[in-house]
Amino acid sequence: MELRHLRYFCAAADEVHIHRAAQRLAIAQPALTHQIKALEAELGVKLFDRAGRGIAVTEAGRIFHAEAKAILEHVERATALARQVNAGYVGRLRVGFTESASFSPVLTKVFKTYRSTWPNVECLLEESHTERLMDALEQGRLDVVVVRPPLRTTSLFTYEELATEAMMVAVPLGHRLASAETLTIGDLEDEEFVVYPRRNGVGLSEAVMAECRRCGYAPKIAQQTPQLSATINLVAAGMGIAVVPQCMRHQRPESVRFVELRETDLIAHLGMAFRRDNNCRATMNFVQTALATRTPLP
Repeated sequence: MELRHLRYFCAAADEVHIHRAAQRLAIAQPALTHQIKALEAELGVKLFDRAGRGIAVTEAGRIFHAEAKAILEHVERATALARQVNAGYVGRLRVGFTESASFSPVLTKVFKTYRSTWPNVECLLEESHTERLMDALEQGRLDVVVVRPPLRTTSLFTYEELATEAMMVAVPLGHRLASAETLTIGDLEDEEFVVYPRRNGVGLSEAVMAECRRCGYAPKIAQQTPQLSATINLVAAGMGIAVVPQCMRHQRPESVRFVELRETDLIAHLGMAFRRDNNCRATMNFVQTALATRTPLP
């Protein structure tokens, strides 16, 4: 039995007239009669009786009609849903991001634009550090991640930069450097650093440490925190200074001053990575949204 047999039968049952049903289906009347007889033979059930110039649905035909219509309606819904998923209008999107990325207005804008354009896509969000997010992306547990370089290189991923921003020095109010208008990385040589996670040469914190080494010293690490926001809290508590992205400059203003860095190539890059073999339409729609809303890059 094929779906077309159900469609032929339902048209005949709706019209209770073979000729009108054949016109509705745009097929020849003898062909429709033949298909209905073949369906009755397959079922072993009489579906129609002759009724004057038309036909009448039998009791078995009435029950079969209701079930056949339900099947056809379900197939239509399934077809529409499959097409919507294929176009990215519905489905599921798994996005990972670092905590520092969550403070960026760029990521806020991307999420807002994506949700307004594709409101029926379920977004599953995960916040973690760069290395763990890249592992999840490699293993297929995430579709796209928003992270800060440096990243480990691999041919599995495509990386697209979304924004760049200056780095600033977070110092406790009352600290000797808090009154400075600008600072250099060299000015921080005698300071104790509060750093956020450093793992296998990836992430923004590693870029800060590398810049200190480029300036000729190994930074003194007073504390290492699991998250960037905790870094600012420890700076506020006087545990040390930190070099953080400019997007953090509004955190803890009652306790922390953010001083501009000069004479440095240290820049906070923000970008997204996704697998090259990911052909999910919801993922590609997110990527295209991010690329369309990213800030102009230098």
